[in-house]
Amino acid sequence: MNKSLMDKIAAGRQYRTMQLMTESRDADTEKKYIVKGYATTFNEPYVLYSSDDFEYREQVAPDAFKDTEMSDVIFQFDHEGRVFARISNNTLKLDVDEHGLLVTADLGTTELTRSLYEDIDKGLITKMSFGFTVAEDEELRTSENGKDVYLRTIKRVGKLFDVSCVSLPANDGTEISARSLVDGVIAKRMAEKAKEEADAQAKAEAEKAEEERKRQEEEAKEKARQERERLALELELSLTN
Repeated sequence: MNKSLMDKIAAGRQYRTMQLMTESRDADTEKKYIVKGYATTFNEPYVLYSSDDFEYREQVAPDAFKDTEMSDVIFQFDHEGRVFARISNNTLKLDVDEHGLLVTADLGTTELTRSLYEDIDKGLITKMSFGFTVAEDEELRTSENGKDVYLRTIKRVGKLFDVSCVSLPANDGTEISARSLVDGVIAKRMAEKAKEEADAQAKAEAEKAEEERKRQEEEAKEKARQERERLALELELSLTN
């Protein structure tokens, strides 16, 4: 992964991968170099990380792009270098519908953009990812079959930066972005576990102290009872004599 992308992730930018496809056309129709893909779909949880201990899922709320800054998003390759399409010259469109955020790029403007289209059309490139920041989210923790499940809902996307075809989806920043989230969850889980263990220990110690207090109280009562019986016996003996 290039350093520039790593720096962007470190600054808070996140990446997610999506499916890429070319627009179908009739045989008699003039060829159009259009590629499409949903950057994300709404209310459809996807797994970012899964282990024996817990699973981390994410979904996007339908209103997540309501106030998103995406006035001049660009279309690149591997999130760097040449710009193949962009919103400002109408070769890139972003449409929010009931299903999600639809990305449409016109790659028919130059020989290089048409070459990229051909690679996509032939299946040499099948994925693209988008870079964005999150302005608001929420996290819900549940349990399924004894495993902790975290569901993060992205409620507001702050800014959409770019959409890029990716040669190797595993290296497009998605895994690193997801891992940074998961690392945060792991740290949170460790803190929660440490607190739970400390609370459990404090509770156990309090219960033990209470048991000891009750034992000492009962012991004191028993000693007092025995002392009363001893004094009563002495008094009885003295009266007898």
